[in-house]
Amino acid sequence: MTTQRLVLGSLIRGMPGIDRLAIGLSGLCAVHCVVTILMVSALASAGSGIVSPHLHEIGLVLAIAFGALGLGIGAWTHGRMLPAATGAFGLGIMAGALNLPHGGAEAAATVLGVAIVALGHDLNRRARG
Repeated sequence: MTTQRLVLGSLIRGMPGIDRLAIGLSGLCAVHCVVTILMVSALASAGSGIVSPHLHEIGLVLAIAFGALGLGIGAWTHGRMLPAATGAFGLGIMAGALNLPHGGAEAAATVLGVAIVALGHDLNRRARG
């Protein structure tokens, strides 16, 4: 075994819950999308801070960081690319949703992307054994 694999193996053992954490954050993102649509519909004047593009951009950056870390390390250790490819596809849908106008289509695309990213993390967790 190479030194890189030994170091990476010890790093992974120190982060056994990263995929679960990423799935939890995906769930929070989905809840945020649905609650935002409901709040904006009910309280149009109070929802401007929650639908801020900066909040969505920061969320996407965090999703990409957790995806790269959890799914990338998983692909490196167990050698299966399906979890990483699934997660990357979901992140792409989430990124594309940033270009849609705020509303139902954006929320639907984001929730779909979040669900696919969560599926990628779940596949990764299962592949790790």
